[in-house]
Amino acid sequence: MTRPDAPGRVACPSDRARTLAAERLAGLATPAGALGRLGETAVWLSAVQDACPPRPLEDVRVVVFAGDHGVTSHGVSAYPKEITALMVRQFLSGGAGVAVLARQHGAALRVLDLGVDIDPGVLPAEVSTHKIRRGSGAIHLEDALSTDETRRALAVGADVAAEEIASGADLLIPGDMGIGNTTPSAALIAASLGLDARDVTGRGSGVDEATLAHKEQVVAQALVRAGERVSDPVERLTALGSADLAAQVGFLAEAARRGVPVLLDGVISVACALVAEDYAPGSAAWFAAGHRSPEPAQALALSKLGLEPLLDLGMRLGEGSGAVAALPVLRSAGALLTDMSLLADVLGS
Repeated sequence: MTRPDAPGRVACPSDRARTLAAERLAGLATPAGALGRLGETAVWLSAVQDACPPRPLEDVRVVVFAGDHGVTSHGVSAYPKEITALMVRQFLSGGAGVAVLARQHGAALRVLDLGVDIDPGVLPAEVSTHKIRRGSGAIHLEDALSTDETRRALAVGADVAAEEIASGADLLIPGDMGIGNTTPSAALIAASLGLDARDVTGRGSGVDEATLAHKEQVVAQALVRAGERVSDPVERLTALGSADLAAQVGFLAEAARRGVPVLLDGVISVACALVAEDYAPGSAAWFAAGHRSPEPAQALALSKLGLEPLLDLGMRLGEGSGAVAALPVLRSAGALLTDMSLLADVLGS
């Protein structure tokens, strides 16, 4: 069930371009199937661009959605919530992992404070202009947000996607920053797929066995508390999400609605992608998976979305870092389909 204020069903990528790309791939001067996933990815890129061969990805935008999570005060993370605000400053100074990778691969980086638990005025105005609240509710005890806050966060995410696209973005990458955010993400994936807490709960930032067991209990309690409300994607975010996660859902859905491809990162962005698919059906066709996370919930969500990651490096940094690391693979796929010789030309020369 989708809300009346949801974007509605999203149009599919171009079947015409997909067919032309598949035909071109089959005609390249290479044995059939020799390009493997690169070939499949190039066909997807053609379809989402409605262009064969695909255009180079020249204006990639990474948007990091930051926020704190109430469950962090309940022993689910290896780090305290104060790290969130410190890391936001690292994004701004260029020292965070995703900032380094974005510079390396020519992607623009933007960070937004949707729900960091920090005093007003501490972060630059352009970072906090879309702030929804300080922190979110502890989801095993209370809702993360009010319904109004969820709707506002969804609208913010959609507005940000629209801004980036209007200024020229041809690929969007969602990033995340928030200590404890793998707990609500696991809960969202469990609720989206009808799974138990034990199926989706992982180590996040690297918790020990005792903390992992406690984290699983928190996710289980949150799912019981939310109950049947999770059938509605907006209520699912209200009960189990956070301002930053809801904004990312709005961002993903709007990108798909506007026909701009998205390269997903780890378990947080994939959790948001699952909700975005329910919120705006058809969105998932516009998404590619950048990398495989060790979090068990991510693999389950990717399977449901029908996505196979481009990289499997054991990364669990978050921030959008795995997706940015995969950006050269996506560009390579497009370049091969565009510039590689056709077998007919080789034989005819």
